[in-house]
Amino acid sequence: MSNQHSYEVDLKWKEGRIGELSASSLSETIEVATPPEFPKGVPNIWSPEHLYAAAINSCFMTTFLSIAENSKLEFESFECKTIIKMERIDKQFLITEATIKPLIQLVDAEKDSKRAMRVFEMTNKHCLVTNSMKTKVFLDPKIKNMID
Repeated sequence: MSNQHSYEVDLKWKEGRIGELSASSLSETIEVATPPEFPKGVPNIWSPEHLYAAAINSCFMTTFLSIAENSKLEFESFECKTIIKMERIDKQFLITEATIKPLIQLVDAEKDSKRAMRVFEMTNKHCLVTNSMKTKVFLDPKIKNMID
């Protein structure tokens, strides 16, 4: 595996505050727009802020899956919610926090809960997207029991 990779994403403006993201290596496109909280923002369309949280969330998942597999952690399901906080600081908006809320259902929660928490901590430490941001990242994991 090479030590360097590149990923190219293209954007084509459609109209108003709406554009369309694509990548030559992918078949799907994503419509994006200014979020409705801003002037001329468009509701119900992915925004850069949604994509920022999605990048965190999807990287956390793929990192978790790799570390869980290497750790032989047995689980039935995995879900994750990422919430970002945007604030106006010194006359500019910044994403200042991201809270990652993974939820797994373990095959044997009694046996594997401590190991699952270690896997979550290692995932948080090794997630390349969050390691590449200046946004503070907080981890808030949950473990769901089979009987829940």
